[in-house]
Amino acid sequence: MQSNSRRAVVVAGLLFLAVLASSRAWTDRQDYGYRPNPDGTARFLSELQQPLFRDAGKDAILKARGKDTFLYRAAYEAHQELYETPWVVGKQSIGDCVSWGWAHGVWIAQCVDWEQGLLDQPPPFPSTESIYGGSRVEARGRDGSGRSAVGGWSDGSYGGAAARWCRDWGVVYRQPQSTGVDLTNYSGERARQWGAYGNGGQGDGGRLDEVAKSHPCEYVALVKKFDEAAAAIESGYPVAVCSMVGFSSQRDSDGFCRRSGTWAHCMSFIAVRYGSRPGLLCLNSWGPSWVRGPKWPEDMPEGSFWVDKDTVDAMLRGGDSFAVGSVAGFDWRDLDHGEWMNEG
Repeated sequence: MQSNSRRAVVVAGLLFLAVLASSRAWTDRQDYGYRPNPDGTARFLSELQQPLFRDAGKDAILKARGKDTFLYRAAYEAHQELYETPWVVGKQSIGDCVSWGWAHGVWIAQCVDWEQGLLDQPPPFPSTESIYGGSRVEARGRDGSGRSAVGGWSDGSYGGAAARWCRDWGVVYRQPQSTGVDLTNYSGERARQWGAYGNGGQGDGGRLDEVAKSHPCEYVALVKKFDEAAAAIESGYPVAVCSMVGFSSQRDSDGFCRRSGTWAHCMSFIAVRYGSRPGLLCLNSWGPSWVRGPKWPEDMPEGSFWVDKDTVDAMLRGGDSFAVGSVAGFDWRDLDHGEWMNEG
């Protein structure tokens, strides 16, 4: 009997270790990096006049028509105009997903603004390293002079911190900077360094913070449910979504991925569809080939997938997902909804 009891204890211990290892696996993966901080997000929201999209975007919600909207098409057009090459989604190499989710949200919002005539030139893509460093250091009230590694060396950030950085500072674009750093190409190692020292990295002295302030994203608001996110997208406002909801890597016949497992992750909602199966299109930052399967419409970006309405609600319940407004706020806009591409 004692032998059986010991065996049972050993088996139970092994099972516990296996469960513990499994629960830690997603937090240690380099392609995640969302670290929830409810208190930090709550502090940021308390500073906003209209922290919730249901208030800030009331006009967009009231006038939403329930029409399919594909914001990535503005990104296709802007990228082609600026770089004369097709846009291909990038791939993160450390746990800096929050910066990617926000960079996609800010960039696509600005692409829509350009398409609508609110910007004179198509926008370059924002530097994810800048958003990452700023969200880990300056946006948390830490010394962003680059004198010491006050942000630490573990990966990760959270939505409220990225929202504060983009709103109170701004974005730096992927291009050579006046400070001497060339941000044309993404670098995971640079992201890790800037995550420790702040935007601009070691020894920057706050110079790149001043560059960011010339491109602020003044309008951000918390989105709490599908209907709000759908209305935001209809008016041209993507949603940077931070959640713990995971997915399969295979799209079904309608282009949707099945909810599966746990991801501590940030992505972007960049399109909405209604009809018999409402959902939002989710853009990931793992490159173009991590997910496979049918697409709808055919021009949806590689590396993206549709998310069913109920799963969207589950993702937004985390309370750390924000709509990114235009340079003029969150008013309703009658966009070209792309009906000519809706067949399929």
